[in-house]
Amino acid sequence: MVASVYAQEAPTTPAEPVTATERLSWFAQSTVGPATLTGGLVSAGFGTLVNRPREYGTHWEGFGDRYGMRLTGVATSNAMEAGLGALWGEDPRYYRAADGARFGKRIGHVVKWTFVAANNNGSVRPAYARFAAVSGNNFLSNTWRESSEATTGAALERTGLGLLARMAGNTFEEFWPDVKQKVFHRK
Repeated sequence: MVASVYAQEAPTTPAEPVTATERLSWFAQSTVGPATLTGGLVSAGFGTLVNRPREYGTHWEGFGDRYGMRLTGVATSNAMEAGLGALWGEDPRYYRAADGARFGKRIGHVVKWTFVAANNNGSVRPAYARFAAVSGNNFLSNTWRESSEATTGAALERTGLGLLARMAGNTFEEFWPDVKQKVFHRK
């Protein structure tokens, strides 16, 4: 029943399943691409500003520790999503809304595709590999995090933030091509 709700709107998905090469490219871009590395600067900068976790301190070394911790989490989560998605036939990539869609529809598309993924036959289903990866990574990382943030509550908070970060990435992918075209007058 849940899957039929997701499949009601015709998705903008590829005609062919994601290949191993495309999945590897998604992993690399999502892990060390400009958008995620920039997100890491913002995240580590904010963590340093508010000194969270406090064990890292408010200096450059603490900033680096925070940046590195986030990067290991992103890499672990993306590897889990790519691997589980390959086994389960889920495509981790984001597909922009159809050309000409209104702003509100595009925002809805961004939100929707945070929680769904196309499978090998193009059907839209809950993004089970993503859910397992984001939550699994955040609970697994409790084993190497500082004690102040190695708690169930902190892992749940990071899981929610991880899904919000995915939504932010989808928003970037949805709107950046239009912004770039308008700002740089490219076609």
